[in-house]
Amino acid sequence: MRTSFWTSLLDLIAPRRCAICGGRLEPQEALLCADCDNELEKTPFPESPYDNLMARLFWGQFPIEKASAWFYYRSHSDPSKMIYDLKYHGQMLLGEDIGEQIALRHQPFGFFDDIDAIVPVPITRRRQWKRGYNQSMQVAKGISYVTHLPIYNKVVKRQHFSQSQTHQTSIWERRENVRAAFQLVDADKIKGKHLLIIDDVVTTGATVIACGQELAKAEGVKLSVLSIGYTKE
Repeated sequence: MRTSFWTSLLDLIAPRRCAICGGRLEPQEALLCADCDNELEKTPFPESPYDNLMARLFWGQFPIEKASAWFYYRSHSDPSKMIYDLKYHGQMLLGEDIGEQIALRHQPFGFFDDIDAIVPVPITRRRQWKRGYNQSMQVAKGISYVTHLPIYNKVVKRQHFSQSQTHQTSIWERRENVRAAFQLVDADKIKGKHLLIIDDVVTTGATVIACGQELAKAEGVKLSVLSIGYTKE
């Protein structure tokens, strides 16, 4: 958590609020109040990033190293409010705060030790214009602040606007929806590197798979995945 005299002063004038319940945060609390943090269903993936339910989604799809998520995501649950606010309610800076908490959760397990750079899943120009920002990029900024890893946000691009994945009901529909959705634009920059793909929520993994397969066209690339939420069946 980034603190200073000015942020402390602003906290007196405009108190910080819990991203889940909206209650006032104590000075030592960051993003979530103690009660919401204790009730958040955090995944155990940071402790076993090479073999877990989320990592298995990507086995055989691209050169996956490890995968993890901060918490188990359920639509319309109290914790899902953070992601709705980030994606649909214009709370751009919330993404950086979330990214910091994700990084702090994973750092003690050495999750970032062999990562070379962060790649946020890109969105289309149309969607970025409408939203004003890429939510995965905002999360990546928070992770980078803690880990000091560089962000590569121009090595792959989104080629076309597809219907939101939330409207797709099956794994096949989700994968078809993002087929050929990404294009590698700077293979030389990522050659031989271990990249960390950042997404907001992983459900079937279709979007990450499509992005990862495109990144994997660069020689010697290794990939890991980190998200805010993971949808447990």
